[in-house]
Order: sequence, then C-alpha cells, then structure tokens
Amino acid sequence: MKISVIGTGYVGLVTGTCLAETGNEVICVDIDKEKVEKMRNGVVPIYEPHLDVLFDRNIKADRLRFTTSLDEGLEHGKIIFLALPTPEDEDGSADLSYVLNVSKLIGEKIKEYKVIVDKSTVPVGTAEKVKQVISKKAICEFDVVSNPEFLREGFAVDDFLKPERIVIGSSSDKATSLMQKLYKPFVRSGNPIIVMDEKSAELTKYAANAFLATKITFMNEIANYCEKVGADVDKIRAGMGTDSRIGKRFLFPGIGYGGSCFPKDVKALQKAGKDQSFDFKILNSVIEVNEKQKTILLPKIEKHFNNELSDVKLAIWGLAFKPETDDIREAPSVYLMRELQKKGAKLSVYDPEAMPNIEKQFGNSLNYCNSMYEALDGADALIICTEWSIFRTPDFQKVKQLLNQNIIFDGRNLYDLEDIKKEGISYVSIGR
Repeated sequence: MKISVIGTGYVGLVTGTCLAETGNEVICVDIDKEKVEKMRNGVVPIYEPHLDVLFDRNIKADRLRFTTSLDEGLEHGKIIFLALPTPEDEDGSADLSYVLNVSKLIGEKIKEYKVIVDKSTVPVGTAEKVKQVISKKAICEFDVVSNPEFLREGFAVDDFLKPERIVIGSSSDKATSLMQKLYKPFVRSGNPIIVMDEKSAELTKYAANAFLATKITFMNEIANYCEKVGADVDKIRAGMGTDSRIGKRFLFPGIGYGGSCFPKDVKALQKAGKDQSFDFKILNSVIEVNEKQKTILLPKIEKHFNNELSDVKLAIWGLAFKPETDDIREAPSVYLMRELQKKGAKLSVYDPEAMPNIEKQFGNSLNYCNSMYEALDGADALIICTEWSIFRTPDFQKVKQLLNQNIIFDGRNLYDLEDIKKEGISYVSIGR
C-alpha cells in the first residue's frame, strides 16, 4: 500500500519506518529541510534501539523516502498519517494548531479518496474537528480515523512490529477495511485489532497513559510512606505485583515519571475534564505528587551536607527521562539539577545518549563527562536519576576510590540493600 506520514518526530519516524518494513511504499513529510536531507542520507535524527537497522534497510530498498513537499506526500499516499506535535498549552490542554493547520491544507489539496489518520495523541472530538476542517475545502470523499499509538520509548520498534493491540476509531466501513488490511501483517500471532468509534479511540490513549501514570504515582506514595514507618517498598512491590489483578509492571518507585507522553497526557485529560465541568480528582493528585517526587532526593542530599551545598561537587548518572532514549522532556534529572544548581552545587554528568540534548538547555553550566567513572572523579556524592543498564553493575571499588565521600543517592533503586552494604557504601534510595 502507498502510505504518507506527515511529521517525522518520534511517532512519525517509527510509524513510517515500520510500515515500510512490511512492504508498503512510505513517504515521510517534514518542513525541516536540513532534517529531511539528513534522513535521505541515512541519518536517524532520534535515538531508538533497532530503528537504524530498519531505517537503512528500507531506504536502500526504496520503500522509505523523505520530502518537504506536502503536495508530494498527499499525492502519494492512500492512507495519510498525521504524526504531528500536540504540545501542552499554557492551560494544560493539548495544542491542536499543528494538526488543524495541516488538515486545512489537506482539504485544499486532495483530489481523490484518502483516509486521514490521527496518529498523534489528541483530545476527544479531534477527529470530528479534523473532518470539519478538511470538509470546508475538499472536493472529493475522505475519511478520518483515530489510530492512537502505544509505543514505549526504548522499545518502540518492537511495540510497533509486535503490538499487544491495535485500536482503530472509525465510523466508515471503507476506512476500517483499509486500516485492517494495513495492520494485518502485525497481528498474525492473534493480538486483536479493536475497532470502535473515533471518540472512544481518542479517549483510550489518554485513559491508558493516565492509568499508568497513576500506578507509578501510587507506588511513589507508598514508597514515601515506607520511609516513615520503616517498611521496604521492594518487598511490598513483590507482594503486590504477584496479584494478577494488579500485575508486576509500573510498580517501581523512584523520582517520578517524565517524557513526552505521561506528563502532557495526564494534564490534557485533566483540562478536558474541567472543560466539561468534570473534576478528575485522582489526576489532580497524580500531577501534584509527581511534581514533588521529581525533587524528593533534594532534602536527603541537603541533610547529608548539613544544608550547605555551595561548592559541593556532585556526580549525576542518567539524564534521559528513562533508559534507551535520548529524550529529556520532563525528565526528573532536569528538575533536580536545576534545584541543586540554585543551592550552589557543581555538577558533573554522564548519560549514554542524552547529553547533547541536556547541553542545549544547560549550556556550559555542567561538566559533561565521557564516561560514568569520569563523572565520579573528585565528586562528593553520586546521584542516580536514570536506570541505564550500564549503571546496574558498576565497579564499586572504583566508585569508592573516585568519590570523596562513599555515598550514593539512588533515585531508581538500582542496588540490593544487602549487596551495597557489603560494599561499604552509604546508600540512600526511595522507600527502603
């Protein structure tokens, strides 16, 4: 099938590349000329495991192409994916200006039947708005479908190629049939394609992300309470997670959630509720707790240094909001580092992928290191913000030699309490 993807951010690029991998002819459209030129030359603009292999293979096979021309994209694709940003507006709502502006152009330019697919995370009623905007100028038939993505950064390629489910929001039999045909190669193992109305599909994505954010936040609350009463959150997590009604995933406490989805989507759903005079009391609490959780290590660090961080040198391991990505959007590390800098601390940082993005925000106010151990050299303490695999089994003897003080503040609970005790390192974690 001939597919066009408008927008080559994280979602658009993964979508276009993976659809090309099953034999479709895909054109990805982006207004950034420099970015398009780089992609034409095989340069992947984001870090996502395994994406580079598929990217290169499909470019060479001429199944994946890139253009700055919307006209070319619209002429090519029978199915047009909108993978455009929906950033958080000042009031917390999702900004639909990118989606609606492109929709207006689509209405002016399409000359034959197209299926327009909302791939972005959008509020309830967006498909209806897109349809209205396109209808004002369109001279041919078209359908608008909601097809939310459920991709985890760091696992996006696997999630797309082997989805747990595919959700299609459509009121058109013709569009539904085309979408089912497109996705059939991805569900050969029997995972469902769930067809529903457009509004339900739009809300499904928000509801799923809000629930997962709530699950994380609940465990952070439990972890904080554990510290008050002397309980161990790891043991509680094991006891809860084995209950099939609850499940083991998203029960790991830490310094809060970040990224491009959870913070934005929770706030957008909260704001959408307010617009309908509905108060999401649970989401209000989730947002409040998560904001506090991002800097939950700060008072512990201050206490250790007698509330005087001026000229204290601290090493930071992990800057991305999660491992296996270079994404720092709403990353807890950013919030914690800003607070530490306000207190006068000097920071040496290391992350396998995210340092270029951090440097765009912090400039030369940080000491960027080439290795995890370089960051420790002469530091008064180590702070762990992201659970990259390389941090899980460090050379603790080396850690002790390099640190001025043998103390680790771990925002992701990477180490077993008994094991770290044997290493002779003071260890402060979350809920233990």
